Amino acid sequence: MGKKQTEMIKKLLDDSGVEHKIFEHEPVYTSEQASRVRGVELKSGVKALVFKTNDGKFVLGLVAADKRISERKLANEAGAEAIVLAKPGEVLQKTGCEIGSVHPFGILHGLPVYMDKSILENDLVNFNVGLHTVSVQMRSKDLVEINNPKICDIAR
Repeated sequence: MGKKQTEMIKKLLDDSGVEHKIFEHEPVYTSEQASRVRGVELKSGVKALVFKTNDGKFVLGLVAADKRISERKLANEAGAEAIVLAKPGEVLQKTGCEIGSVHPFGILHGLPVYMDKSILENDLVNFNVGLHTVSVQMRSKDLVEINNPKICDIAR
């Protein structure tokens, strides 16, 4: 399934005309592993996490890889009473990706995207694109332009 997501993202980026670099690497499962194999600072990574609200809606939360998402802050931004991380099966169903390879393009899955402002502190950002072995590097401003997230303070 992740391969399909990778192809969708490559097409989205190519069609958008934004400058980006796609590269393959050994499998990574944590942000720390990813920053090492990419040869970049941890803070330039983008964590993309799927959450489920108390009323059953799914949202995508994005934060710089050296930070964590505050569920309380995200719930507030999403207008929910409560929010929890989606279960692995729900993540796969909603995104076609396994946990640890989820990409930040909620637009491809009809998921509202909440992006922590910490991501914009980096000119270049890095993230997995549907596979544990494929990453993209692009400008944070282009990620915002393509994805149209709500930029907010959801880090803890």
